[in-house]
Amino acid sequence: MSKELSKIYDPLQVESRWYQFWMERDFFHSEPDEREPFTIVIPPPNVTGVLHMGHMLNNTIQDVLIRKARMEGKNACWVPGTDHASIATEAKVVAMLRERGIKKSDLSREEFLKYAWEWKEKYGGIILEQLKKLGASCDWKRTRFTMEESLSEAVIDVFIDLYGKGLIYRGLRMINWDPQAKTTLSNEEVIYTEEKSQLYYVKYKLKDSEEFIAVATVRPETIMGDVAVCVNPNDERYKNWIGKTVIVPLVNREVPVIADEYVDMEFGTGALKITPAHDINDYEIGKKFDLPVIDCFNEDGTVSEAAMVFVGEDRFKARKLATKQLETDGLLIKTEDIVNKVGRSERTNAVVEPRLSLQWFVDMRKFMKKNPQVLEDVMTDELRFFPSNLKNTYKHWIDNIKDWCISRQLWWGQRIPAWYDEAGNVAVCKTHEEAVAKLGTNNVKQDEDVVDTWFSSWLWPITVFDGLKDPNNKDIRYYYPTNDLVTAPEIMFFWVMRMIMAGYEWRGEKPFKNVYYTGIVRDKLRRKMSKSLGNSPDPLELIEKYGADGVRMGMLLCSPAGNDILFDEKLCEQGRNFNNKLWNALRLVKGWEVKQGENAQNKVAIEWIESKLNQTILDIAASYKEYRLSEVLMTLYKFIWDDFCSWYLELIKPDFQQPIDSYTYRKTISVFETIMQLLHPFMPFITEEIWHELKERSEGESICISNYPIAGNVNNQLIAEAELTFDIITNIRELRAKANKKNTELVEVFYSGTEAITFTAWLEKIIKLARLSKLEASETDVAGAKTFIAKGYKFFVVTGEQADAKGETDRLKKELDYAKGFLASVEKKLSNERFVSSAPANVLEAEKRKKEDAEKKIAILEQSLAALQS
Repeated sequence: MSKELSKIYDPLQVESRWYQFWMERDFFHSEPDEREPFTIVIPPPNVTGVLHMGHMLNNTIQDVLIRKARMEGKNACWVPGTDHASIATEAKVVAMLRERGIKKSDLSREEFLKYAWEWKEKYGGIILEQLKKLGASCDWKRTRFTMEESLSEAVIDVFIDLYGKGLIYRGLRMINWDPQAKTTLSNEEVIYTEEKSQLYYVKYKLKDSEEFIAVATVRPETIMGDVAVCVNPNDERYKNWIGKTVIVPLVNREVPVIADEYVDMEFGTGALKITPAHDINDYEIGKKFDLPVIDCFNEDGTVSEAAMVFVGEDRFKARKLATKQLETDGLLIKTEDIVNKVGRSERTNAVVEPRLSLQWFVDMRKFMKKNPQVLEDVMTDELRFFPSNLKNTYKHWIDNIKDWCISRQLWWGQRIPAWYDEAGNVAVCKTHEEAVAKLGTNNVKQDEDVVDTWFSSWLWPITVFDGLKDPNNKDIRYYYPTNDLVTAPEIMFFWVMRMIMAGYEWRGEKPFKNVYYTGIVRDKLRRKMSKSLGNSPDPLELIEKYGADGVRMGMLLCSPAGNDILFDEKLCEQGRNFNNKLWNALRLVKGWEVKQGENAQNKVAIEWIESKLNQTILDIAASYKEYRLSEVLMTLYKFIWDDFCSWYLELIKPDFQQPIDSYTYRKTISVFETIMQLLHPFMPFITEEIWHELKERSEGESICISNYPIAGNVNNQLIAEAELTFDIITNIRELRAKANKKNTELVEVFYSGTEAITFTAWLEKIIKLARLSKLEASETDVAGAKTFIAKGYKFFVVTGEQADAKGETDRLKKELDYAKGFLASVEKKLSNERFVSSAPANVLEAEKRKKEDAEKKIAILEQSLAALQS
């Protein structure tokens, strides 16, 4: 390493160099051995994806956990990979083909898939390369893809296995249909938002009469599919209508008026049009009354032949046409502006269409009954959630679980292993040959659909280690169950719960021990960051501007588990400034000339910083245990900025152009080295750079595989003395500044107190740093001196200024009010039985000390006020 350190820290140059260094030496690769494993599987980003702020947060947290485990001597394995993302990827491929003048409908399945694989090979690895810029220490040799051959084979095997166990079935159900992607969506893939709509009041005339029943609907474009009008049997307004026949507008179809208590008498007119093909509740009523089903729409959302009018028009254009026709026919009574919930596809944002369809489902209730640990182990903390209150959300999902629709009308994905003969008989098996044998005919055809993407990713913690293909291979036996999963609460049901289900079904064990839920990244106005709002910065541009370490720190300073993150770019700036602070501290220390010997005056400062460092290690260990990573980082930040840089380096800094003694230098380098090791999981690049600059290293040495620090002894008395010392110095400096004292002007300070002096060892440091000519005890108050109180002592600073009795009285009163308020808050905390019973011993002891110090301060302030006013 160069002895001459650059004045400015250049993160981009440093980061690329060290990442290459780590990769060349294979530090991130793991193979089973005798060490304790520590495993994380990445939530696989979509192959369509590029790095966004959510990825930045999620993967930074994973990297912190995996880097710390690696330094602790565990066999750390972070498995990366990508998800084939059926809907999103197929949409990208279709768009690519459109640009080339090719329609999907003109291609065979095999031809389309060739284009899809071409797209995947070209664009699918972008996000993983971007993660390297962030510093992600994944085992890149273990990179997996949910549609690679062995993982796809596992999906097919699981489908066949569940079908054989009676846990998968095919049925006609009302499903969510995405007309843009032309595929089924699970309930969880539908996002409901409140939108402005209109309620249309329409006349349904009594047959052979001008009398009518008024029906309110938000969807006049589905009137052509109406097969009944339903009223509540308890509604006096419509009792005489029940059993009569009315005419459906637009198509003049005769339909009955039926009665069911499902109808809300208060909504609209209290009369409901029944359209079984386009509403789940109407479908249930239709089954109850044996009504026909008329599907008004094609799979692309255009009006079907069955509707008889507006055929081929888009559904939303049909709404306008229907409204116009109703007006022309004199059947539109009025329209009313309302706000209602509209379901949109999570992937395409298209308005979802309820549709009756023959689909494949997983029987979720039956599955849960077979595997009760899926709920039990989470609720009993056998599998821990952070934050734990999300267990209630998890339980709510399971208590209200619905069957999982797993078929998707796409080509990109694992094709459903079901085969049909001409009579519609089905055989579920792997190959055409097996199907022929099972169905007894050569004329068999495979199901055209693929399985839901989540049906492959729910196997991820198992299949990345080929645990279904080879259940006893060394990888699955060593790395499973994994340790930590870092993910978002919004996919708790999509993915987390289903992985837990899969873990118990095929391994008889939970897939991970802990789940850390991140919050949603929001801007300063609390809006979710998104491209459409234009409020989401480009993570790579942030890295270019502030460095990866700066961005990582900015993200984690504002990210308590489970809570939303209010991201502000200023936090990244704070991270960059922290980088500069560390670099300047290095330049200061490495710039000292070293002379053999030991300066006895530095002994107290060295013992204090070592003790404070040990206390910091203990504090962050407690925070790590509860996955309070932002607290860990903030604790380190404060220790480094305040204790190490602001106080310790000033305490031991030699006089101008004087050397530092070798003992102090060695101890300082040792502390600096430990600090870098503690900080490394959060800020890997600058810590590696500084660690190498601190002293000579052997070839191939790296901080990322160095031993994580272990706490030594903590001298609480020394720490308390140091706090008092710094309080004294700070107060004297403030009074000097108010008196406009130059640094060369020394002042006298006296102190009095009812107890023995507890800062004797620090006297020389106080005199030096506060620029004093004298620091002595005094049994009486010093006339004309400025005063302040620290712990149980009263200090008199002789600045030469005439004392302002009124100003001093006002200041003391203000300080007394604050001290009383502070004491009240501490007493309230100590009177809280829950706090006292749950707080760690050191925290409780600290609060008791605060109470004692506040009481002493109040007593001295009251005495001082009384003396001034006498």
